Amino acid sequence: MTRFLIIISFLYFGIQHTYSQEETVSAIFENALNSKVAYENLRILCETTEGRISGSPAAAAAVEFTRQIMENMDIDSVYLQEMMVPNWKREGPEVARIISAELGNQDINVLALGLSVGTGPQGLSAEIVEILTLDELEHHGRKGLENKIVFFNRPVDQSHYNTFEGYSGAVDQRFHGPAMAAEYGAAAAVIRSITTADHDYPHTGVTRFREDGKNIPALAVSPHGADILETWLKADPELKLFLRSNANQLPDVVSYNVIGEIRGSVYPDQIITVGGHLDAWDNSQGAHDDGAGCMQSVDVLRIFLELGIQPKRTIRAVMFMDEEISQRGGRKYAEEANRKNEKHYFAIESDRGAFTPRGFSIDASDERIADIRELKSYFEPYGIHGIFKGSSGVDISFLRNYYDMPLAGLVTDSQRYFDLHHSANDTFDMINRREMQLGSAAMASLIYLLDHLDILQE
Repeated sequence: MTRFLIIISFLYFGIQHTYSQEETVSAIFENALNSKVAYENLRILCETTEGRISGSPAAAAAVEFTRQIMENMDIDSVYLQEMMVPNWKREGPEVARIISAELGNQDINVLALGLSVGTGPQGLSAEIVEILTLDELEHHGRKGLENKIVFFNRPVDQSHYNTFEGYSGAVDQRFHGPAMAAEYGAAAAVIRSITTADHDYPHTGVTRFREDGKNIPALAVSPHGADILETWLKADPELKLFLRSNANQLPDVVSYNVIGEIRGSVYPDQIITVGGHLDAWDNSQGAHDDGAGCMQSVDVLRIFLELGIQPKRTIRAVMFMDEEISQRGGRKYAEEANRKNEKHYFAIESDRGAFTPRGFSIDASDERIADIRELKSYFEPYGIHGIFKGSSGVDISFLRNYYDMPLAGLVTDSQRYFDLHHSANDTFDMINRREMQLGSAAMASLIYLLDHLDILQE
């Protein structure tokens, strides 16, 4: 049925029966749970654009694929938003080998961190200094780290129910550790993967070096490999680690945010944004991080179309580019919104994996959060109970530079997210269709309610 016929049908039956908000939310969840469209789109994205880190041919293919998806929908406009993005390239497999005169040799699985430099084709070999905190690194100073490999070995604290808290407590060693080690003359850095899992997959992620500082090779080691290295170090503190990796920072290239819109019927100049980030690390399919968030955002538009829900405000689905390295897509989107003097009403991002939705994290004043919390009863039949103060999402956060409006993040059950995050096993087969579709429905329902009830209208 065409969009026109669906809308006419919806309006006709509305003459006979006034649909309540509860009935509309119920229809949204029913539609989402019975649909395979977003799930199949995600399958194609994962299978055909694996390794879509910004600047890569795979990222360019992902831009074109998502543009075509939305152009084949009966929405009002689809367009690209151009920007320059980083172009960091990993070249060939990495090698890490423990070398001990007492214990022998043992290979462990490693993966270069984003923006890391390589060792060169000959590799490098050096003694290890194990570090648990960045303060401890500073205490060692140059005398203890010169020409050594620093092994950052602090695991994620597993005691937190919310795994994002554990991740936040450990990620500083990946993000800042290599640059600090370089300042003290270290030859390289290896970091225990920032993950809740106990497996042999290394988890990559970006690391930051100072522009005026020395760059050194920086690699993540799998949890299993980190355990081996830790055990061997206790038995032989003088062992060495051989590393070989090749990576290069090439000149920036052109890429795009992909944007699709359903124009509002009452306040078309007011924008509601829903989005995810299209880029993913070069070692994986990026299914949960964040292909699913992108396909859920497009699915919000599909749900509105199929149910004939005509929003009062313009609903804009945005596939952001370059979240993983330097967030230029989010920055560009906010800058363009400000340059065009757009009016933004609300924004929500899905970037916590396609797991069962538990609630929404709201970046807003206490008064605004209280207003949104009045909607809890609509979501409780679907196991969604939390509307609380917190961060939203990296990409939409840049809107805060220009707009004083609520920003939200879809909060999912986090127990498995960091088992997959930034690793080679973040693949399509790890997606559950029903969990993913519940996320689509949750965001579509929240957008519908905030738009229909004018809760945030000044």
